[in-house]
Amino acid sequence: MKRGEEEKFLVDYSNSLRLIEDNVEDRTFKFYYPVYNSHIFFLSVSVKEAGRDFTYFIVVLVGISVTGGLFYVIFKELFSSSSPNKIYGDALEKCRSHPEIIAVFGEPIKGYGEATRRGRRQFVSHIEYVKDGLKHMRLKFYIEGSEAAKRGTVHVEVKENPERGRFEVRYIFVDVDAFPRRTIIIEDNR
Repeated sequence: MKRGEEEKFLVDYSNSLRLIEDNVEDRTFKFYYPVYNSHIFFLSVSVKEAGRDFTYFIVVLVGISVTGGLFYVIFKELFSSSSPNKIYGDALEKCRSHPEIIAVFGEPIKGYGEATRRGRRQFVSHIEYVKDGLKHMRLKFYIEGSEAAKRGTVHVEVKENPERGRFEVRYIFVDVDAFPRRTIIIEDNR
């Protein structure tokens, strides 16, 4: 093909298909393929595609970062040894296995937190503070058993162990709210 013939096949990118006819075994095949009239057009398309791809990459990267942050917060709150929920679960298990608690409240013993406006009692009241450079946490929750009108308030305090990096129990005691009022000490490491 000569240069003049080649130029007449070059068309605007909106109509950028060239028709080629090919005879193979007495059959005529028609092929269409894109033809660009200059390298400048190809470069501008590449820059646009690269910009779009980079924008999509940033959006995906931000989405993955936000999702990872949420998983980290959920894991830290639910499964960490220093979360109030984990300490509450451990203290409740100690209350359930203590023979004096079983004798006073009966079995099964269930625990619950502070009541909210909606009537749910899932929030465990806790306070975190630093004393002598060590983290401390106090929790308060409630227990009741099968004995009628017997309820108790559980008080727990934990202190961070700097060598292990975990919280250790300082004390767990239960105030019996029904008559005769008394305090049952489950663990005292003060």
